[in-house]
Amino acid sequence: MTSPQYDPSQPGSFGEPQYPPAYPQSTPPATPPPYPAPAAYPPAIQPPYGQNPYGQTQPYGGYGYVPPNVAPTNTMAILSLVMAFVCAPLAIVFGHISRSQMRRTGESGDGLALAGLILGYVFTGFAVLAVLLVAVAFTSGGPG
Repeated sequence: MTSPQYDPSQPGSFGEPQYPPAYPQSTPPATPPPYPAPAAYPPAIQPPYGQNPYGQTQPYGGYGYVPPNVAPTNTMAILSLVMAFVCAPLAIVFGHISRSQMRRTGESGDGLALAGLILGYVFTGFAVLAVLLVAVAFTSGGPG
């Protein structure tokens, strides 16, 4: 088998690289018209020195914002909700204690305590069910 011979007269042979024809040069784009001059603003009018530009006000106001009297949140209620995710039986205990404290003292946080109680009972129920299922699985006589 013979190898192809180099022929410089043939386009596409192994000679000089073939480049596409150059694109025609176009004229550069026209420059846009200049921006118009900005409109003149009216002169600023300032009140004379010592005069309040916002009208008459009180010389000295009150002491600032005074929040309304809100009962503090019971700490045991917060702990009840937190313990529902850490140790569910403790959430049940803390929830019942905090609800009785809130009835006596008038503190807020009843929703937190109730949520802690509900989650505590649910998670404790799941844990008891899981322990029972594992115990049944080990005592059901498997292979052997």
